[in-house]
Amino acid sequence: MLLDVSAYREYYFSGYSLVLMLLSLAVTFWAQWNVKSTYAHSASLKTAAGLTGAQVARRLLDREGLYSVQIARVKGQMTDHYDPRTETVYLSEGVYDSASVAAVGIAAHETGHAIQHSTEYAPLKLRMAMVPVCNIGSALAVPLVLMGILLAFPALSNLGLLLFSAMVFFQLVTLPVEFNASRRALAAVEECRIVDGEEQKQTQKMLTAAALTYVAALAVSLFNLLRLLMAARRR
Repeated sequence: MLLDVSAYREYYFSGYSLVLMLLSLAVTFWAQWNVKSTYAHSASLKTAAGLTGAQVARRLLDREGLYSVQIARVKGQMTDHYDPRTETVYLSEGVYDSASVAAVGIAAHETGHAIQHSTEYAPLKLRMAMVPVCNIGSALAVPLVLMGILLAFPALSNLGLLLFSAMVFFQLVTLPVEFNASRRALAAVEECRIVDGEEQKQTQKMLTAAALTYVAALAVSLFNLLRLLMAARRR
């Protein structure tokens, strides 16, 4: 059996592929730099209310009647997340005990996900349902496409493209989930007078920078999907 290495070269070394690869790197670098620099500045600003991230999360959860949702520490920086399986808001060490603008914004954002879960917010339910498929796709999509190209087995490539497309759709669904959580967070901290004035503006800037990382991730996935499609087209 002859291996089709021309399409393989198309994915890794063609002019179009290299341009898309450089665009992916540039978008990724910009998104990471933007969120890290915004976080660093916001983390240096203390709120007048003086509430820590954990206290903010607890207040907002209780405000919604979500007394059963737990708050726990998690190691690392910017590792904050909400786990719907255990109904737990996990706050990183730099957020849990901090009374900074960054801590308030991140804690409020994660409680926004808990509120989405309690209200059965449709995009969040769809994203949760897609997690198993995306876990498979992240491990197998690209290898399947390239193996299908090398072995001249289009069905294998098509399966890989389908899995990768599902991952792109997952990231597309993630956008309204993240932006909605941020809108809920901003409204809640303002209504509860946790932040005001310049603090509110900086909180919004912090949450916007974080949300843009998801936009960047979607753009990178679209670039990579286009590279795969161009390579597969060589068949």
